[in-house]
This record gives sequence, C-alpha cells and structure tokens, in this order.
Amino acid sequence: MKTVLYIHGKGGNASESTHYENLFPDCKVIGLDYKTFSPWETGKEIHDAVVSLKTEFESIILIANSIGAFFCMNANLNSLIEKAYFISPVVNMEKLICDMMKWANVTEAELEQRKIIPTDFGEELSWEYLCYVREHSLNWQVPTSIIYGEKDNLTSIETMRAFAEKQGASLTVMKGGEHWFHTEEEMKFLDEWIGRQK
Repeated sequence: MKTVLYIHGKGGNASESTHYENLFPDCKVIGLDYKTFSPWETGKEIHDAVVSLKTEFESIILIANSIGAFFCMNANLNSLIEKAYFISPVVNMEKLICDMMKWANVTEAELEQRKIIPTDFGEELSWEYLCYVREHSLNWQVPTSIIYGEKDNLTSIETMRAFAEKQGASLTVMKGGEHWFHTEEEMKFLDEWIGRQK
C-alpha cells in the first residue's frame, strides 16, 4: 500500500492533509505536525517520520507546502520518497533571509553581532539559520512537480524557474495565484494540477 505524507507550511497543521484524501483514494493520507522550526531539527523530525512510515508502507508520496518543502529538502529523503508535489516551495532560503534583512533594514554585521533580531513583519532573523543554509546546499533528487503562484511574494519566478530547471522538476505557474493557495479558485487549480501529475 502507498501513503501520502503531507508537510504543512508556516502557520499550518497536519489536519490540512484531509484535503488530499479524495485526490489519492488508493492511499492512506497522513499529515505530520512537526514540533520544531529549523531545517536541522525539523529535517530530522521529517526524516524519522518517513523512516517509520517505510516500515509500514511500500511507497511514500510527499506533498509539502512552502517552508515545509524546504524542511523536506533538508531531511535526507532522496532514497525514501517515490514522488514529491511541492506547493509554493521555498527553494532559496539564503536569498529569502537576505531579502527579509533588507525589508527590516538589518545588515549582516548586525545580525552576526546580535544573533537573533525580531522584525516588524513577524519573522525572526537568525544568524545561526543563515549560516546553516549557506553551509548546507540543497541536495534533492526526488522526482518533483512544483505549483507556484504568479504573485508569490516570497520567491521570484526567476528563482523558481532556476530551481526547477536544475532539479529537472516540472513547474506549473498559476496566473494571478499567490504564495498561499487557499481561495476556492486556487484550490480548484491545485486539485486539477495534482490530477494531471498523477
């Protein structure tokens, strides 16, 4: 039997996985509520969950959303996953952190000195996090399909295209779509996209 493992994005939770049950009627759909929020800790959580699922299921399909996709790419899953569906994945965390530093008027020297700087837009900038992503380039070798909103405010289309090309991943862009796929129109587009990729 196959299973579908859903990894949520920031502010999400495992219960979002129920949306995918009708799309994968022959699979057991499971959502993971991870408890940590750094690539080194969350990557280990996801890795351990996948290893555990492999003892029960012959094949695992991954659906990961936003930063959840980034955590998965830091989880050493290459030999464990059959296929991945990424929804608005964060594919260049170093660029995103540097962009957020610009938005917050924080220099690299300041961040190195203060280690953690809260921002007005609700994100915490972390020197340890920035160093980690610079020292651990992504090594993702799972067959992957990506869906991306044209108006995504976290990742540019150029960055997403470059990642998809490098990975040999298929990329579908929703005209007018945003980073968070949640409107009725966006979810319909998402569901039809998954139907076409299967």
